Amino acid sequence: MSKCPGWGLRSGHRARRRTTASPEARRSAGETVKNRSKKSSKKANTSSSSSNSSKLPPVCYEIITLKTKKKKMAADIFPRKKPANSSSTSVQQYHQQNLSNNNLIPAPNWQGLYPTIRERNAVMFNNDLMADVHFVVGPPGGTQRLPGHKYVLAVGSSVFHAMFYGELAEDKDEIRIPDVEPAAFLAMLKYIYCDEIDLAADTVLATLYAAKKYIVPHLARACVNFLETSLSAKNACVLLSQSCLFEEPDLTQRCWEVIDAQAELALKSEGFCDIDFQTLESILRRETLNAKEIVVFEAALNWAEVECQRQDLALSIENKRKVLGKALYLIRIPTMALDDFANGAAQSGVLTLNETNDIFLWYTAAKKPELQFVSKARKGLVPQRCHRFQSCAYRSNQWRYRGRCDSIQFAVDKRVFIAGFGLYGSSCGSAEYSAKIELKRQGVVLGQNLSKYFSDGSSNTFPVWFEYPVQIEPDTFYTASVILDGNELSYFGQEGMTEVQCGKVTVQFQCSSDSTNGTGVQGGQIPELIFYA
Repeated sequence: MSKCPGWGLRSGHRARRRTTASPEARRSAGETVKNRSKKSSKKANTSSSSSNSSKLPPVCYEIITLKTKKKKMAADIFPRKKPANSSSTSVQQYHQQNLSNNNLIPAPNWQGLYPTIRERNAVMFNNDLMADVHFVVGPPGGTQRLPGHKYVLAVGSSVFHAMFYGELAEDKDEIRIPDVEPAAFLAMLKYIYCDEIDLAADTVLATLYAAKKYIVPHLARACVNFLETSLSAKNACVLLSQSCLFEEPDLTQRCWEVIDAQAELALKSEGFCDIDFQTLESILRRETLNAKEIVVFEAALNWAEVECQRQDLALSIENKRKVLGKALYLIRIPTMALDDFANGAAQSGVLTLNETNDIFLWYTAAKKPELQFVSKARKGLVPQRCHRFQSCAYRSNQWRYRGRCDSIQFAVDKRVFIAGFGLYGSSCGSAEYSAKIELKRQGVVLGQNLSKYFSDGSSNTFPVWFEYPVQIEPDTFYTASVILDGNELSYFGQEGMTEVQCGKVTVQFQCSSDSTNGTGVQGGQIPELIFYA
């Protein structure tokens, strides 16, 4: 219970009128209010209230909370309506203005335009209004001065709380942050002020760094999720390096999955040359890299060339070997095909004459010399096969091709990498087939290849591979297609299944409108999907 002259009533409360005990007390109260009105002559409303109070006895209220059935939030009580003048009162427009740090003064009584504290808080985002601290963000020559409000920042980050209200807090009006990009810092502020996550591919890593530095875990988790969904062979090596730096083991594991399955694409990407030396060593040591060793060797030389530029070294063979250091011996040169070694590594100039001679002897001599290079081939990845038919058959009117397309749609519940298809062959002796295989998503071609395979006349399936494995995201249907040219008397599948469990991956099948040769869920061609998981 509280007694206070001049207090208004709040929704959900009722009041009892109480008066003072004696006329002397009333006069005393009136004189007190009158004296206060003289001291507050600058405020017209207060002066008016005081003069009235001097004539009338003060009224006090006892606030008593009423019990309600359900506690309502401000948004429930005041449903958000679009103001008449939306150009000056829209929260989204304040965001847009504040992103540019326009610092426009809000409309009079702007607080009353927004029913929730979240919306009112959002108006303060990157706004000089009531700002009690400023940040100079970015490296020298690329700084941006951003306003902040200590209370809001301290509520959103334990680091800011310690900075402004901790035992060692310093009362500074301006704080310099040279190691965070302005765009990333703004993204973090937007989350703290507006409870909105706004990420972009070109700033998400910098935003993750800012979220980690200032311990904003939910924003950091959102950054990691964004990176995982946008992960591909092109950026996997860079993200691997960053995930180790940020200590994000789940993201690290995702990166390794992509690098292992699409190793050649990852090693040939521009991002591979941007990794640090420690990450380079970890990739070269990787036992499950699914790549030819000559590709690994060429990728290491490309990295060395860029590293020379980073260290301001002349682009010479000696300097390339110097920056590679002991990592050179992690390349399994003795496991290359002899042609790859003779036409590639042996003529690169990176190897010494003795090393080149010893490796040639390793290929040819019965008594092999000792080598500093690892001589055991990588294990790579073992492909899995998803077989969708329970039986196969052939009849007098066997499957005919004549340039028509056999197609089927499929979806998986976990990310996989389609390496190729298993196809049926001739049912009347050995025969050679030409196969154009294709993988599409919503009409967009993700991978295709034209190759030949030899059928021995059995009912076995024969693998046909894509040039590079194709990344398949979960819960989305993809279209697998093949156009065959060869012996028309071939096997075909029957008793097809709509769902197949293959290890830890569940694959669903459905008919495709692209199929013009009779293949569907129940029977036809493309009996197998070959993939890495």
